[in-house]
This record gives sequence, C-alpha cells and structure tokens, in this order.
Amino acid sequence: MMFFLNKLKARDPAGRLLFFAEFKKMIPGYLFILPAVLIISVFVFMPIVASLFLSFTQYNVLQPPKWVGLNNYYRLIFEDRLFWIAVRNTLMYVAGTVPIGVALSLLLAVWVDSVKIRFMKYLFRTIYFLPTITAIVAISVVWKWLYAGGTYGLINFVLVKMGIPPVDWLTNPKTTLPAIMLMSIWGGIGYNFIIFLAGLQGIPRTIYEAAEIDGASGLRNFWHITLPLLRPAIVFVVLMSVIGSFQVFDQVYILTQGTEYVGGVLHSALTIVTYLYERGFERFEMGYASAIAYMLFLLIFVLTLTNLKFLRLKE
Repeated sequence: MMFFLNKLKARDPAGRLLFFAEFKKMIPGYLFILPAVLIISVFVFMPIVASLFLSFTQYNVLQPPKWVGLNNYYRLIFEDRLFWIAVRNTLMYVAGTVPIGVALSLLLAVWVDSVKIRFMKYLFRTIYFLPTITAIVAISVVWKWLYAGGTYGLINFVLVKMGIPPVDWLTNPKTTLPAIMLMSIWGGIGYNFIIFLAGLQGIPRTIYEAAEIDGASGLRNFWHITLPLLRPAIVFVVLMSVIGSFQVFDQVYILTQGTEYVGGVLHSALTIVTYLYERGFERFEMGYASAIAYMLFLLIFVLTLTNLKFLRLKE
C-alpha cells in the first residue's frame, strides 16, 4: 500500500492506475467489515471516549454535564471510604479465586487428558464445561438457594444432617465473600479447563515416551515437561482470570440482593464494579461512576503489566 501511495504522490500515471486498480479490489473487503466497524465504533469506542469526558464532570442524566475537573478522582482517592472497601474486597476476591481456579483447572485437564477411553474423555469435558455455557444469572440464583439460611438451603441441610450447625452464608460478613468466591471458582473451571486440555493435546507424546525411557516419574514429567510446555496457556489463563475477576458483578449483585447494604451485610462483598453500578444506576452519579470505571481500568492495566513482567522474568 505504501508503494502505491508513493507512486500516487509522485504523479506517476502508471502508478496511479495501479493504485486505483488495487484499491478497487479491496473495496468489497472494506464493505464487508464496515458494519462491524460501525457497530464497534458506536457501542464500544464512542462510549469509552464519552465516559472519559464524563469522569471529569458532574452528571446526573437529567441535567447537562457540569465540568468539575479532577474533583471526582480526588473524592474517590481521598474521601470515599466505600471505594477502598470495594478495592480491598476485589483484591481479596482475585487472590482467592484466580490461583485456586487455575490450579484446579490444570489438574482436571491433566487428569482428563490421561483418560484412555475416548468416550469418557468427551463425557468429562462436557460435564466440566457445562457451567461455562450456563448463564451466570441462572447459576447465581441456584447457588443463592443452596446458600439459603436455616435448613432451607441444601448446603445447610447437609450440614445439619452431619451434626454441624447451619451457617448464614450470605448474611454473615465473614462468610459472604468466601461463599461468592466458591461459586465463582466452580463456575469458571470449565473455561480454563478447555484451554489447558487443548494445550495438553498439543504436546507431542514422544517427549513423554522419551522421559519414561529415562526413568522419569509422572510427577517429574509434570514439573519438567507439562508445565514448561503449557506456559503460553498458563499465561493466557492467568491474565484473563485476573481481568475477569476484577470485573466481577453478576454473582455479587444477585447473591447479596435484598441485604441492607450494597454488596452484602456491612459491605462485606462490595466490589468495584458493584459499587460502580450502585453509584451510576441507583444514585445516577454518572460522572462519579465514570471516574470509578477509569480507576478500575488503571488498576487492571497496572496489574496486567506486572503479571506479564513477572511471568517473563520467571521464564
């Protein structure tokens, strides 16, 4: 393309004709991607730019935005106690769900990959992937019933049968966030499991056969063959899990709905996105909610770069 543009600038008749001929061939391709470009521009890029502008304003939907500069960010960092509670809970959620979820997904993938019967391998793959294709709202409603207080919930019913007193899973500040984390780990295993399983099937079996000839055990094969060759998949899964965990909202909103405070009793499960929703769509403080969104973006961006740097140094 640059060659054709240079010919066009040089006023070369042959080059100009060649440019228009090549451009004519590309017109159908541009027309095919035009609808997608328009949709992405209208529903993705324009809202991003608009929210950046709104983050510097005071806007309640009913009145025109009023420019306040960095006041929203100042309030958020130095005056808003709930925001820092949300940051703490979100970091605890990430630290609790990502390592356990990735480790369980990897172990399940290794186990399923070792199954010799092809039908059983397909069956396990389908079973573990079912929570991923099920709507998170439906899953959250089911788990809310499982966590129901007294002996109404299935979990407490089983605990009582075992002689253990029932637990107020969603109304006790000490158990609300761990209960949500447990549900999220269960619901996210399938996606990571499929990625790890695909990576395992891409490892040549000759490497394991050579290791067996040298007398390597199964655990040694896992540490010195499986993990190093799965590094690209592990990096991808960890990064996507971290980003997804920072954006957790649906399960927190549904499982804590009906409590006195947003995000559970005493804000024990308040996360950044839940707080953003509460500020933007319940109090209609769109400018302040936009500032929260960009603080979340900055936090995810910094942690993603840190993870990439750490994983590269480790490699």
